[in-house]
Amino acid sequence: MKRIMSSKIGFFMIAVVAIWLKSYLIYLNEFDLDIQNSIQQFLLFFNPMSSALIFLGLGLFAKGRRAGWFVIGIHAAMSFLLYANVVFYRFNTDFITLPTLTQTSNFGSLGGSIASLVEWHDLFYGLDIVLLVALFLFIKPTWSTERLQKRQPMLVMMVGMLAFMVNLTMAEADRPQLLERTFDRNYIVKYLGAYNFTIYDALQNIKSSTQRVLADSNDITEVENYTKNKYAEPNEELFGVGEGKNVIKIHLESFQSFLIDYELHGEEVTPFLNSLVHDQSQNYTYFENFFHQTEQGKTADAEFILDNSLYGLPQGAAFVTKGNNTYQALPAIMKQQQNYTSGVFHGDNKSFWNRDEIYKAFAIDEFYEEAHYDMSEEQVIGYGLKDKPFFKESMPYLESMSQPFYAHMMTLTHHHPYLIDEEDATIAPAETGDGSVDRYFQTARYLDESLEQFFNDLKESGLYEDSIIMIYGDHYGISQNHNRAMEEILGEEITPFKNAQLQRVPFMIKIPGVEGQGTVQKYSGQIDVMPTLLHLLGIDAQDYIQFGTDMFSEDHQEVVPFRSGDFITPEYSKVSGTYYDNATGEEIEPTEEMEKMSENVAHELELSDKVVYGDLLRFYTPNEKWEPVDTSDYRYEVEED
Repeated sequence: MKRIMSSKIGFFMIAVVAIWLKSYLIYLNEFDLDIQNSIQQFLLFFNPMSSALIFLGLGLFAKGRRAGWFVIGIHAAMSFLLYANVVFYRFNTDFITLPTLTQTSNFGSLGGSIASLVEWHDLFYGLDIVLLVALFLFIKPTWSTERLQKRQPMLVMMVGMLAFMVNLTMAEADRPQLLERTFDRNYIVKYLGAYNFTIYDALQNIKSSTQRVLADSNDITEVENYTKNKYAEPNEELFGVGEGKNVIKIHLESFQSFLIDYELHGEEVTPFLNSLVHDQSQNYTYFENFFHQTEQGKTADAEFILDNSLYGLPQGAAFVTKGNNTYQALPAIMKQQQNYTSGVFHGDNKSFWNRDEIYKAFAIDEFYEEAHYDMSEEQVIGYGLKDKPFFKESMPYLESMSQPFYAHMMTLTHHHPYLIDEEDATIAPAETGDGSVDRYFQTARYLDESLEQFFNDLKESGLYEDSIIMIYGDHYGISQNHNRAMEEILGEEITPFKNAQLQRVPFMIKIPGVEGQGTVQKYSGQIDVMPTLLHLLGIDAQDYIQFGTDMFSEDHQEVVPFRSGDFITPEYSKVSGTYYDNATGEEIEPTEEMEKMSENVAHELELSDKVVYGDLLRFYTPNEKWEPVDTSDYRYEVEED
């Protein structure tokens, strides 16, 4: 045994088996890959082997003892990548892509959230690295460099490639066009493994980065034809009713719609928001079936979608990877068409999600970030400034803005891991034993109280009555990794269908002088907000490249696509490739209409990606009055007292 372990191939095989078994155990215990048959189960076990043989096999090309250190180093790098996916998946229910890894400017603010996702048993995931190092140091293998052994690395690589080809062939048999239909990263990891997914993702990013170079003015024609064909005529009674009114858009961080009217310990969790939904005198219209459509960019995706009516990217965040693109965003349109000024209010670092750069491309005039606020220790928790001081300190800036204005208010406290100081908690936590879920209701209550305070201040300042008020949720707050606790909260099983239904987030709007419609049943998503607001202001959305439709229009299309390629309509839903009847929640066989709808959703996502990856809006002129945004006109600095 000692002789085997002290040989180059023996030590190498121990490293291969270690990373192979560790990967398989992590796949089973950390990821929800929806294994449906014996072929998928076998491939889940088999797929780490080819990656281990190929990547660790590279270390065998080194001479002498250096080969051992190379094998250990590659093993450690693969382990780090695997563990990074474990931590990322615990909150995002998704896998890390290269654009996500490049968002290093976010890591400082993410520190507390990442730390909350680390479990004590994670120490075992590094145990094999320690054992490999100990084995290498204490057994002290003497590896020969004979000519015969120089053939071994090539043989190992060939075996690894053969294993991969067998893997890919079996995967394609079970899932045809696996590498062509890649909206859902779960499929790639399930069939090919986390390591091969990383290689595939790298190739996809190289492909996408060339799209801008190869794009020309002809590429926008297909997109323009599609969006104009999808366009929904505005509601005649509402078109232009908000012209010249201030617009205040309030971003509810991590807020899911199940919180509306939810009671915990016999108390309403969000009594103020509930009153806006149900009190007709408040004149709000509440879209009950409104869904977030974000992907890896989460909050940044929500901002991107709402201000551009373009979908976020399948990997990473357009805010970071496409921050230098040409955009025809909502603030720019409002400025050029109706002389609006714009401002974003956010109690966090200005470079988080590259906001201080991409906001210039959106033509946002002012960016009120952490440098504008009192960020003393007692006012900050988690990601940044607490919501109550945030709203209070934002009021003077809001009042000083030239009217009409477009103000985007971004809350922070209700963010994973939902930390709250004892003096700020006015409702007891839930009692599921899952800390994130239990605290979720406390920070939701704090956010609700912050909103009530802000509305009172708006009314006192005289801004409330003359402003369009929009309130929306940006993305889910509780991921599928907390299903056990959520089943206790909701009193029902969280099936894939139920989880899709839980992706509802609030959207409510008040329009000065217009009677609210109460609760509206129409199905809609974040992609629909921009054309809706433009029509309320009297600006025809048809001139612009937008994939959403006016939610108040009789022609509004009630199909809500998700970045995964799934979608929801009032009658049926497609979730992870399976179709469900919304009324029963039961699986159904897809009709020709459903399959055609699925193809249309995939086509729409593809067209949106072409716009963003190819930076196609640089070739598009909406109308004669349009002037491309000059980013050099915008600087976000704090004025000295």
